[in-house]
Amino acid sequence: MLSLRDMEVFITISEVGSLTAAAQRLGCSLQAVSRSLQSLEAEVGATLIARTTRTLRLTPAGERFRERLQDIFAELEAARTEVTEETHQLRGTLRISAATLFGPAYIVPLVSEFLTMHPGLSAVLEFEDEFRDPVKRGVDITIRIGDTPDSRLVARRLASVRRVLFAAPGYLAQRGRPETPADLGEHDCVIRSNAAHPRLWRFQAPDQSEITVAVKGRVEANHADAVNRAVACGMGIGLATLWQIRPLLEAGKVERLLTAFEPTPAPLNVLWVRAPRLPARTRRFIDFLTERFADEWL
Repeated sequence: MLSLRDMEVFITISEVGSLTAAAQRLGCSLQAVSRSLQSLEAEVGATLIARTTRTLRLTPAGERFRERLQDIFAELEAARTEVTEETHQLRGTLRISAATLFGPAYIVPLVSEFLTMHPGLSAVLEFEDEFRDPVKRGVDITIRIGDTPDSRLVARRLASVRRVLFAAPGYLAQRGRPETPADLGEHDCVIRSNAAHPRLWRFQAPDQSEITVAVKGRVEANHADAVNRAVACGMGIGLATLWQIRPLLEAGKVERLLTAFEPTPAPLNVLWVRAPRLPARTRRFIDFLTERFADEWL
């Protein structure tokens, strides 16, 4: 049976490039390193390292074997970290991605609470509206509104996000209040230009059928907060998620419209890369988010 120690010696030799340097790193004798390598080669039945008096290099078999062992040792390290975190204080860094408006408003307070509960943890937060590959960026957790954009990711629904139609009282006093989605064709609408279909707004009728309306307006912007503020200034009717405009509603700066035709809610998901096991800190934070949102309507 292969010896874990012999495999560790082989990996170290391949990293440092000589038996002597490997012995120094491992804190053992040159003879012990040489015996471990000979024992491993005998066990696998192949020469793994070609050695001369001056040079040392991996054979093709040694290259393939090293690649396999690196994956195995990475799994062993992940298992060790998981057990340590389960039995001791959570440690390490959580890397979290969220949208530019939602993240600071909702995720930062929860991250702060979680870090207070676990002093051994730290966090790196990245806020951006464009979804980028979390695998390449090394992100542990991504929090996004909408469907899962990548089949490599696992998604857990945290909450339902409502989208609502709204306008400023001054605009409604001047232009009137729409009674049905079709009435929007006679109104100015403030367009969010970076939406998937900026000028096609979708609503759900009381009978659950979908209604699509083409809208137009004098103002458009590529940022949700700019759109919402333009609506509050009386520039037209807007469509936004409820959590974004709740402060404007509470301050009386805008009013909700067409509540009987509210669009289908979007999911708020926490996403992570599919893997055989997650670090305890990642898994515990996902559970923490699930508890805090508790399938809330935002």
